Amino acid sequence: MFPLLAGTVVVGALAGRRIWTRAGFGAAAGIVFGALCGLVGPLLAMKPIRSCTFETERTGVDRALGIMLFAAGAALMLGIAGWIVATFARARGHLAARGDQFDKGSFRGYGPFPLVLLAPTLAILLLFLYRPMVETFRLSLYKMRQGAPRTPFVCLDNYSKLIEPTLEWYAVAALVALATAMLGSLVLARRGTPSVALLRLRDVLLVVTVVAWATALFGPDYRGVFTTTTILTTGTVLLSLAFGLGIAVLVSQKIRGRGIYRTFLIWPYAISPPIAGILFFVMFDPLAGIVGHLVETLTPWQLPNYKTNPTLARGAVILASVWKTIGFSVLFYIAGLQNVAAETLEAAEIDGANRWQRFRLITIPSLAPITFFLVISNVTYAFFDVFGTISLLTTGGPSRATTDAMYSLVQAASDHGNFGDGAAQSIILFMMVLAVTGWQFRSTGRRVTYQR
Repeated sequence: MFPLLAGTVVVGALAGRRIWTRAGFGAAAGIVFGALCGLVGPLLAMKPIRSCTFETERTGVDRALGIMLFAAGAALMLGIAGWIVATFARARGHLAARGDQFDKGSFRGYGPFPLVLLAPTLAILLLFLYRPMVETFRLSLYKMRQGAPRTPFVCLDNYSKLIEPTLEWYAVAALVALATAMLGSLVLARRGTPSVALLRLRDVLLVVTVVAWATALFGPDYRGVFTTTTILTTGTVLLSLAFGLGIAVLVSQKIRGRGIYRTFLIWPYAISPPIAGILFFVMFDPLAGIVGHLVETLTPWQLPNYKTNPTLARGAVILASVWKTIGFSVLFYIAGLQNVAAETLEAAEIDGANRWQRFRLITIPSLAPITFFLVISNVTYAFFDVFGTISLLTTGGPSRATTDAMYSLVQAASDHGNFGDGAAQSIILFMMVLAVTGWQFRSTGRRVTYQR
């Protein structure tokens, strides 16, 4: 552990020097404080797990998790120190004079008044979000079962059972395809003939590669859960946005009674996810469902049983989730369409752009802020709220085909009584949501433009 600690101290000193100099302070102070952060952060991170990952009998996965936690402690401490330094720099006018990016969104000239206004919100977050999250992480380090008299400390065993990285063919194939696309785009760029289609393919392959390697990171038991979560989230988000935009365009036309149409289209969002699961269960039940009855009455075919087909079961969950969330997307897209500049559309029409070109090149880019917000909202819904629909529509079946991350952790804690395993899965789910949200802000968020 000593070489790692020495490395974090050195990296912390270099990062501290950069942060302090950018804020207008001395480099020596930055080196000292950065080194302290690199020393204290990992030690604090190791305290809850008692540095157990570096014991001789531990596996490579345990050591890798320990190194990640080690680095995360140093990064968190440096981030807190950087925020404090930036706050003092703003107060002293260093960043304002330098025109630094930290100057954006700062409170100047109000003293502690903004912090007083934020105090209730910060207190609620500390009490009901951050403290339970820390307690959940502590719980995940123990073998805690319902009714068991003892709760032994098991280090990161609850995590290592879920994380068993293997080299899979699909991960290698995705990486090779990504490397080929990147090489092709680089060659065309050097020749002065860049290909937009190839660049878009590269971006798509990058996402596919990350998902493929993330799938290969988990063990056989949790790999299906991660795959199901990815499928349900992707299907729910894409279909909700696509159909929501299409319906919003239709009901934004000047037609009689469009206010009534909008009300009925938005209404499903007021229904809770469990109720949506019950409604779709009643409609698609293979024995008494109204949809199956209509199909058999009006056509010579018979509706397949979604309870025995994994693909149909996932499709039923996605369909119910899209029906539940589409009203939210329609509502915001209707508001966004009303703010699209009519002068720009008229100018494009005069220049010869047809309706599809105006929609693709003007309307959709104008809706970028709303689309970005809806992506974040629908991803959050798909990760957490779909649990209610799954619980009453498919109960995680057939063969765990609709058991996503949320349903799996609730099942582990409630049904099986393994609270330690459920806590570990909840931390992994939190990291998944954090990674997806961070990627969305860094990739999609930078391309969003806000009209003034």
